[in-house]
Amino acid sequence: MSNVFNVYCDESCHLEGDGIPAMVLGAVWCSKVKSRKIARDIRELQVKHGLKSDFEIKWTKVSQAKQDFYCALVDYFFDNPDLHFRGVVIPDKTRLNHGLFGQNHDLFYYKMFFYVLRNIITSKDRYRIFLDIKDTQGRERLDALSDVLHNAHYDFDRTAIETIQHVRSHEMEQLQLTDLFIGALGYVHRGLQGNAGKLAVIERIRQRSGINLTCSTLPSEKKFDVFVWEAR
Repeated sequence: MSNVFNVYCDESCHLEGDGIPAMVLGAVWCSKVKSRKIARDIRELQVKHGLKSDFEIKWTKVSQAKQDFYCALVDYFFDNPDLHFRGVVIPDKTRLNHGLFGQNHDLFYYKMFFYVLRNIITSKDRYRIFLDIKDTQGRERLDALSDVLHNAHYDFDRTAIETIQHVRSHEMEQLQLTDLFIGALGYVHRGLQGNAGKLAVIERIRQRSGINLTCSTLPSEKKFDVFVWEAR
């Protein structure tokens, strides 16, 4: 019998003309049967650190005042064998030449999410994919990404990917965890230094993962996997 996994996807600085060079996409995933306990554990961790149980975890909220909580959250991720992360970094999207490859930025976005998910999805298991809803084009983006994933994995009978749907990040703690990790990767690849709390969280991720976050990890990495994509 196949296992069912929940995959929580998010992206940062993905818009073509936003003036921010680094684009990051990522996903946290875990077994469906463990997902509720993980969400409950995270809420309990928030309360333990003096936050409300419905506090929304976001990279933009990381500060010195909340540094201890966010570092404890990083520790929880690395101590929990049921949680995994994969991130794809495009260090400088201003160097992209979509016309040369017969694509626009939207198609490039779907291709990059394929790079996120191709190392997660296997034919022997089933997956429920959740994406943070960003804009009114959500349904069209969802349909296009679904087609790319099904075709890329030869999943024409729609068995491996059970569902793919939009959710709001405040409803799912694991999706908020994705936001934290892609935010940290973006901060590193933009060369930012101004927030001591964020630098402390980045350092904790480096310590626990054993990687510097600036380079791709080995393809065999299953806990905290980073792929730094370079334009040809």
